Amino acid sequence: RVITAIYPGNQYPVQLPARSLLGAPNELPNPYESGVHWGSLPGGRHWGSTAGITTGPDNTIWVIDRCGVRGAGGTLCLDSDVDPILQFDTSGRLLKSFGRGAIVSPHKITVDDEGNVWIADNGKAPGRGQQVLKFNPSGELVMTLGTPGVSGTGLDEFDAPTEVAIASNGDIYVADGHSGGGGPDGNARIMKFDKNGNFLKTWGKKGMGPGEFDEVHSLELDSRGWVFVADRQNNRIQIFDGEGNFIDQWFQFGRPSGIHIDSNDVIYVADSESRDARTNIGRPLMDRRYNLGTRRGIRIGSARDGAVHAFIPDPCPYPYPGISSMAEGVTVDFSGNIYGAEWLGTVRKYVRK
Repeated sequence: RVITAIYPGNQYPVQLPARSLLGAPNELPNPYESGVHWGSLPGGRHWGSTAGITTGPDNTIWVIDRCGVRGAGGTLCLDSDVDPILQFDTSGRLLKSFGRGAIVSPHKITVDDEGNVWIADNGKAPGRGQQVLKFNPSGELVMTLGTPGVSGTGLDEFDAPTEVAIASNGDIYVADGHSGGGGPDGNARIMKFDKNGNFLKTWGKKGMGPGEFDEVHSLELDSRGWVFVADRQNNRIQIFDGEGNFIDQWFQFGRPSGIHIDSNDVIYVADSESRDARTNIGRPLMDRRYNLGTRRGIRIGSARDGAVHAFIPDPCPYPYPGISSMAEGVTVDFSGNIYGAEWLGTVRKYVRK
């Protein structure tokens, strides 16, 4: 018999602990109002899946959209007639869009201090995708990294790159890659290039030890230039200096799908995937490797000492579905309001109470 009832919040017989098995707090103050759908799209267009959102140096909000389609990777934007890169003001008014025909499937978006827009394209098509793309503020493509349409382990290749971070001196860090999470295949490394795109170094390999990765899903730099990596399949954030030397690993922010660090070194971490072998419709779910006993949501704390101070919980009642819910990408504006980009096809804004 198939059970189709959805368990309301706090009525499922298994209750989450105050702190997960790996130490992520499930019960903290939430200083934000409930999230509201945000971002006015033109011409009746609707959001597809998105995992990428960031704040520009002028306090505008940039988002990638997978061209109105739900999913990730593949060829979601290959033949689309809409722009996958969108710029908004904080009210949600569309200011600019571009990128039509240039991106196979965008994963995350970065805007550097000069307003250049960087896209990790983890889609793949003949002669296209599997690249990092740099657009100038006018939307012109001015640099590419990686071999178009080729997945590989070479120093001029990526295997589903996920995000880019730009250092103050222009150095480029790339999280590589999304493929093979939980399995032996796929890249699991950070690639570093100079500001002109020349290769400098790489670190990381498949594994669970310090400096090893399994599905590098996001990365961000703090004010010191330290590199924070969302090592998602290992349910942790790993921290390195700018040369790749291991500093620490944090489990207290949950299963990280997205990381944002503001100018005051406040860290915002989106956990859209923590789950276990139960589902909210009574069916078994995969296995128990997905951060058991952790509530999904956005955890907010200090990039300096790792303390978690606040938590916006996922309104989806536990136990969670096998798919991603709530924010996969996260950013914050200059007033401290949070924006979450969701795989299910929306962007929500969380205003401070």
